[in-house]
Amino acid sequence: MTGSLNIDPARSALVVIDLQRGIVGMQTKPHAPAEVVARSVSLLRAARAAGALRVLVHVGGGADGRDRLSPEADEPAPAGPPPAGFSDLVPEVGPEAGDLVILKRQWGAFYGTDLDLQLRRRGIDTVILCGIATEIGVESTARDAYERGYRLIFAADAMNGRSVEGHENALHRIFPRIGLVRETQTVVAALGAGR
Repeated sequence: MTGSLNIDPARSALVVIDLQRGIVGMQTKPHAPAEVVARSVSLLRAARAAGALRVLVHVGGGADGRDRLSPEADEPAPAGPPPAGFSDLVPEVGPEAGDLVILKRQWGAFYGTDLDLQLRRRGIDTVILCGIATEIGVESTARDAYERGYRLIFAADAMNGRSVEGHENALHRIFPRIGLVRETQTVVAALGAGR
């Protein structure tokens, strides 16, 4: 998680995954969820100051819950509609003027949304990722972005997983194969240097 990092803000998007009431309120690891939110806010501030695109992604569904996936699984998602306010973004992250908000229905932010279209129309070739959960929404989005040819940067300490093992597996086995894994302060500094 060390090494130099160059970011061109005009060609970069900070994509914040699922920092919403229902997910931030879950038991995630290894950091306190409030720490992940605070680090993500510092990334958002740096991206806004540098003029990089900010994308706030949250997951939601219809009020009756019928549009949710319900495959046979050993650990299925809870049945029925999510509780009220589940998909509301936490107020610390925004949105603010100029932020793009994407509502997704699945784990990844590309599937069934216009995220790829919005990034390409703006000339974005670099995606910076943070959020919760590392091995679910972040990893699914990262794999899709990689397969679409985006350069990836991961703010490692601005992510939490459902488990330490899942989080660590993504950070140490998956993300280094498809992008650059760095700490938040390194990404913030690179955004500032790229202005």
